[in-house]
This record gives sequence, C-alpha cells and structure tokens, in this order.
Amino acid sequence: MKLEVEHNMTEFSINGLSGKLEVNFPIFLTILFLYILIILGNLTIIVVIWGSSHLHSPMYILLLNLSFLDITYTSNILPNLLYILVTERKMISFLACMVQLYFFIALASTEVILLAAMAYDRYVAICQPLHYTSLMSFKHCTGLATSAWIIGLLDPAGHVSLVSQLSFCASHKIDHFFCDLSPLLKISCSDTYKVEMMNYIVGSLLTLSTFLLTLISYVFIIVTILKIKSTEGRYKAFSTCSSHLTCISIFYGTIICLYMRPASSYYPEQDKFFALLYIVLVPLFNPIIYSLKNHDFKDGVKKMIQKLTL
Repeated sequence: MKLEVEHNMTEFSINGLSGKLEVNFPIFLTILFLYILIILGNLTIIVVIWGSSHLHSPMYILLLNLSFLDITYTSNILPNLLYILVTERKMISFLACMVQLYFFIALASTEVILLAAMAYDRYVAICQPLHYTSLMSFKHCTGLATSAWIIGLLDPAGHVSLVSQLSFCASHKIDHFFCDLSPLLKISCSDTYKVEMMNYIVGSLLTLSTFLLTLISYVFIIVTILKIKSTEGRYKAFSTCSSHLTCISIFYGTIICLYMRPASSYYPEQDKFFALLYIVLVPLFNPIIYSLKNHDFKDGVKKMIQKLTL
C-alpha cells in the first residue's frame, strides 16, 4: 500500500498532440486561435441572452447554460495544452491530473443532459405547442438545468476516487494531451476492473439514456415536421433542428466510440483526433449553429450593439 501511495504522489508527463517539435508552434497558434473564438462566441451568447429580456425563455436559458459549460469545458483542457506546446514542459502533478479528470467527466456528463433537455424543449415546441408554456415553464426549465449540473458534478466522484487509488508504477507518461480516463488506465499496473466496470455502468446509464431520449425526441419532431403541408413551414421547422442534430451526432458519436469500450483498445493517435472533435469543434460550432439561424438572437445582438453605441 505504501508503494502505491508513493507512486501516486509523483508527477505525470503528458505527451501532447505531436512528438515533432517543429510542428508544436503552428499547432499552438491554431489551438490558441480556436480557443479565443470559442471564448468570444460563447461569451457573446451569454451576454446577449442575459441582457435581452425577450430572450429569457426556456430555450435560451438552456442555451446560456450550454455556452457557459462550453467555456468551462474547454478551459479545463486547452490552456494547459497551450502551455505544453509553447514551453515543452509536459509535467503535471498527480493532484492537478485528478482535478482535470474530474472536471472533464463532470462537464461532459452535464453536457449530455443539457443536450437531452434542449431536444425535449424542441419536441414540446414543435409537437406540443399548445402545452409549451406549461410543460416548459421557467420553473421546469430551471429545474432541468440545475439537475444537469448537480448530476454532472456528482457523476465523476466514483471514477476519480478509484483512479486515485491505482498504482502507476508501470509508466508516468500519459500518451494524450490531457488527463483522460483511458490513457490513465493504460499506464496503471493495478487491476483496473472496478474502474472500467463503473465507467461502463455509469456511462451506459447516463450517456445512452440521454442519447435515447434525444433520439426519441427527434423522431417525433421529424414525424411532426413531415406532416406540415407548407414546404416553407417544413423547411423552417427542420432548419431549427438540423444544426442541433449535427452537434449531437459529433458529440455522442465520439463519446460512445471512445469510452464505451475496454481500456485495452486505446489507440493514442486516433483517440487524440476524436477527443479534439468534441473538445474544440463542438464548443466552436455551438455558438454559430444556435445563433446565426436564429432571428430572435440576431435581434438581441442588434439591440445590444445599439445600447453600446448610444
């Protein structure tokens, strides 16, 4: 037991995105540019929704939560990755690694619930429009958002507790660009059966259940849209959902492929690529997808600009 504690009090070395030093600076500039866009895009959504009274509706409250989550989600990983790329100092303390792992799982869990809540909101708006104000009242919407955060923050407690008890005497080199679960289990010389089982059980209950809820919501939405006689009406209804479906497909696709599997099937280069999809692309696309096609949000931006220029 003493040996395990000693090993767990050491530092880990994070390999990063590439072993070639000459490409680190171009990668750094690219990631920095995308990170700035993510912060500015999602911060704009938060400010506009917060400052526009006509946007204080369930859909926008959920979107505000999603934007805040995307900022927190990327800020948990990208600043440290940028630091590694520019300084080439790859060491991270055991405690910092566990904190990063905790928030990564917590925020990912929160996001799957928020995406399911947003899908349900669109289902009620399109399929049950007469009951929207009762089914998606401010109270219900706040309850959904609060539940998402509470469940998300509680979800990784078991994972991190079990991982922190593992021995990492085999290697301290994490072949990834952050402290993810699979590469940590890969370098452990302890029995990882309990952690993997918890990942399958909790992951399946949360990820697959929210995915099925989202999928069922959109099946009903599509059926309802197809019943609309007006071509313009069908197009307008479908355009509000197609973008959301794109984000959901990328997010759930990568999550299920990467984490609903044994730790022994971890492939570093492939996993780094897919991890970048949901850590960078999804938070980058969310502000674009949920704002550019939304007339109410555009009006909110115009009013905000008018206030600032007066």
